[in-house]
Amino acid sequence: MQETEVLEGSEAVAFAVKACRPQVISAYPISPQTHIVEALARMIADGEMDSEYVRVESEFSAASVISGASAAGSRSYTASSSQGLLLMTEVLYASAGMRLPFVITGVNRAISVPISIQVDHQDTISLRDSGVIQFYVESSQEAYDTHIAAFKIAEDPGILLPVSVCMDGWILTHSYERVSFLEQEEVDRFLPPFKPKNFLDVNDPKSWGSYAEEDVLMEFKYSIHRAMQYGKERIKEIFSELATITGRDHGGLIEAYRTRDAEVILVAMGSMVGTIKEAIDKLRSQGQRVGLIKIRCYRPFPFEDILDNIKVAKVVAVMDANFSMGSEGALGMDLKAKLCGRRGAPLVLDCVAGLGGREVNEKRVLEIVERAREVEESGLPLDEPYWAGLRPEILPEGAENDRQGKIG
Repeated sequence: MQETEVLEGSEAVAFAVKACRPQVISAYPISPQTHIVEALARMIADGEMDSEYVRVESEFSAASVISGASAAGSRSYTASSSQGLLLMTEVLYASAGMRLPFVITGVNRAISVPISIQVDHQDTISLRDSGVIQFYVESSQEAYDTHIAAFKIAEDPGILLPVSVCMDGWILTHSYERVSFLEQEEVDRFLPPFKPKNFLDVNDPKSWGSYAEEDVLMEFKYSIHRAMQYGKERIKEIFSELATITGRDHGGLIEAYRTRDAEVILVAMGSMVGTIKEAIDKLRSQGQRVGLIKIRCYRPFPFEDILDNIKVAKVVAVMDANFSMGSEGALGMDLKAKLCGRRGAPLVLDCVAGLGGREVNEKRVLEIVERAREVEESGLPLDEPYWAGLRPEILPEGAENDRQGKIG
């Protein structure tokens, strides 16, 4: 029997982490992730968890602690956000290179400057090339379930990589919703104790992070890529195994929503997906063939699953809550790269939507669909991304004459 409570998203994550029995937790506060590590500290202080709780002086140290703990053979966890995740960058690259499994909650928040506490995906997207597996969640329930799967995925002998579960700050971490929890015995059966084959042992010395020349460095990098490619199927197996236990199936690497006959397909990830689904239902009631692909796993990039679901689409509109300066949104770039040269591939409209916390409501979704229809009618892609909800009246003088969103 699963217990159901109405509680804050941060606390739901803390309950999931508690159920996974981490041996080491490092903590450094930064909004909006602080409530997660606060809840874990309270659980440990109350004797509900048997974990080493390390209060560190920076996010760099937080990542370093769990990296070292993982190397020593301990299940490890931390959480961070925004600038804190960027401060972890060096350690995360190194941890992936050393094949050290642990779990990080990446609570999404905008990167300064200007300083902002609003939600977008610029922080975690900036780490997409680090070798860290990335999952994005739509709800607190999905966050709870995905954290439990994340430890098993990270520690799989064929993967052995850090995993980041990315959830939108405030919208998910500080809102309350119904969340159902597994019994501890069910989690224990699903997730056995972490027993790595290789770990730091004075009686059996090994090296991690040693020096490499050009004759072997490429092979180290390729091995991470190969682990991610292997992980695509293994991740789906683990998600499916957990869904059988919970009775909740959030999908595999993606969730395809009403895509079977869709002419226009939106692609998005994170909490905005719920709003998009409601907008699609409204459009469907009006006879418009519109669908959605929700990206659950961004790294490794699930292009095979995406391709299977856009075969009849004429336009794919990608809603990126991030932006690669001087180019376009990262998700849009990834999809365009995989579609390039494929016969009959749909046009891709890259939309910057939700950057800096700009609201993505039903009206904005309908605007993007309308823009996609214009692209479909023209048969030509846009030269530049479409910035949904951009306010040209507050831009510097002359900026209104740029080519944002022009067709052809």
